[in-house]
Amino acid sequence: MYRVLIVEDDSQIRQVIGDYFARRDKIALDFAEDGNIGLTKFLNESYDLIVLDIMMPGLDGFELCRIIRKKSDIPVVFLTGKVREEDILYGYELGADDYIVKPFSIAVLYSKLLALLERTSSDTEQRKVIENGNIAIDPVKLEVKVAGEVVELPPKEYQILMYMLKHPGVAITRKLLLAVAWNDDMYTSERVIDNRVKNLRHKLGKEGSRIKTLIGVGYRFD
Repeated sequence: MYRVLIVEDDSQIRQVIGDYFARRDKIALDFAEDGNIGLTKFLNESYDLIVLDIMMPGLDGFELCRIIRKKSDIPVVFLTGKVREEDILYGYELGADDYIVKPFSIAVLYSKLLALLERTSSDTEQRKVIENGNIAIDPVKLEVKVAGEVVELPPKEYQILMYMLKHPGVAITRKLLLAVAWNDDMYTSERVIDNRVKNLRHKLGKEGSRIKTLIGVGYRFD
């Protein structure tokens, strides 16, 4: 379930949003009554997305967004009655991801937030560096490091290692590795996979010993 912080000083709006979202099971809400409370919650809690009203007593939404952007790339959505084009553009310049104008449909708000959450969650997962022990794979750079040193791997060995790091402690058959790295190429034999794994062990140095051979089955990364 996603966690969303809504910073809104209108208690009636908070109540309406809270009632609607409570009947759904994908987004859990937390509320802040003004910008100062919102900042405190942002600094001390973990959220997947923040919704900001703009006109609030104390710290307004624009200033709060500016502070958030200095510390995090968490998705930010403005929920406001300010409809001037310059205000909307200014919000985007500050790093907002979307802008919802009051009055608004609660159903549309829920759908927009869920779509943004699912998209950004997927993007974050794809960008995340995968680490296990002294091995780290950066899927954006397609870079493998062992104990901080870059190790050059050809594409097939990179794909094999990536799969093993994502499934530690799991028996991985040669047939599965064939599907992962060769797309079930009928002309590729299991002996080719064994040779690739042998090369991979060598290039990983001491970490290579973590690839265990399961006789008659395949391999396991411990």
